[in-house]
Amino acid sequence: MTERTHGGSDESVRAVAPGRVVLIGDHTDYVGGLVLPMAIDLVTEVEGRRTGRNVSLRSEQFDEPVRIDLPVVEPQAVRPEWGRYVAGVAAEFRPLVGLVGTVRSEVPPGGGLSSSAALELAVALALGGGGDPLELARRCQRAEQVATGVPCGIMDQLCSAAGVEGHALVIDCATEEATPIPLPDDLAVWVVDSGEPRRLTESAYAARRTEAEAAADLLGPLRDAPLDRIEELDDDVLRRRARHVRSECERVRRFAAAMIDGDLSTAGELVTASHRSLRDDAEVSTATLDALVDELVARPGVLGARLTGAGFGGTVVAIARPGADLSDAGTGGRRVRASAGAHLR
Repeated sequence: MTERTHGGSDESVRAVAPGRVVLIGDHTDYVGGLVLPMAIDLVTEVEGRRTGRNVSLRSEQFDEPVRIDLPVVEPQAVRPEWGRYVAGVAAEFRPLVGLVGTVRSEVPPGGGLSSSAALELAVALALGGGGDPLELARRCQRAEQVATGVPCGIMDQLCSAAGVEGHALVIDCATEEATPIPLPDDLAVWVVDSGEPRRLTESAYAARRTEAEAAADLLGPLRDAPLDRIEELDDDVLRRRARHVRSECERVRRFAAAMIDGDLSTAGELVTASHRSLRDDAEVSTATLDALVDELVARPGVLGARLTGAGFGGTVVAIARPGADLSDAGTGGRRVRASAGAHLR
C-alpha cells in the first residue's frame, strides 16, 4: 500500500514545478531509450492551505474548479477533466490532510510543454509529497497513467523534478539516470506554438508505444538494435518504429556531445533530422507542424527545428543564434531558458 503523506493542518504552502521542452529524443522513453529535455522557465504554481478532508483547487487557466474528497477512489471519473491529474496525484500520495488553494500556470495546456507533469509535481509537493526527484517523478508518472489511461514514459515528470538551471538533461530511460549537460551561452532555445492543440488521450500515442514495444519484443532493446536487423523486419510499421528509436537515441548522444563541444551547427542539423524521423518513421507529426518546421529552418539565425513532445499538434522547438527573433512565428514564439526543478517556496 502506498504510504500516506503527512502535512500540518492549516499549513500554508506554495509549490512550483516547471514545464519542459524536449530538445531532442521523443518517442524513445517508453522503450528504455535516451532523451534530452530541459526544464523551462514557464512554471505551474500551487498555493494554498493544507486543511480539511478534500482537495479544492481553482485554476486561472480553466473556468471550472476541482473539488475531490479524500481518499480518491476513481481518478478517471473526476470532472472537470483537468482535475483528473490532481485526483491521480491524490490517489497516489494518499495525503492525510486536504488542500484548498489556487493553481496558476504559465505552461499552456495542449502545447506539448508538459503542462500535465508540471501540475502533477506542484500538486504532489503541495500535498506534502516528498522524496528525491526520481521517486517523486515515478509516483507522478503512475498518477498520470492511472488518471488518464495514457501509458506515458517517465521523461516529463523526471525532467520537471530534476531540472538544473542552465542545463539540459540526458535521461537514460532504461536506468532512469539523469545527467545534466551544460548549454552553451550562445544557444537560444525558442518554443513556437503551432496553433494546433493536441490531446494525447485522443491521439495515436498509445498505438505508437504498442508498436515500438512490439518491435522491441522482436529485436531486444531498440536503442542498440543492429541496423541490419531492423531493416530485415518484415512488418513495415514495426521497422519504421524501430528505426526511429535507434536513430533518435544516436542523435541524442551526438547532440549531447555537440553541446559540450559548443558545436551548434551540428546540433542544429541533428534537431532537424530528428523532426524528419518523427515525421516519417514515428509518424507523429502533422502538416501544420511540418510547415512550421520548414518555415523556421529557413529563417536567418535558426540552426534547427523539430516538433517537441508527443507530437500530433502542439509546439515546435527551435535552437538558434542569440540574435534570432521568433516571436512572430506560428501563433507566437517565446524564448525559454533552462530552469531548476520542482520545489517548495
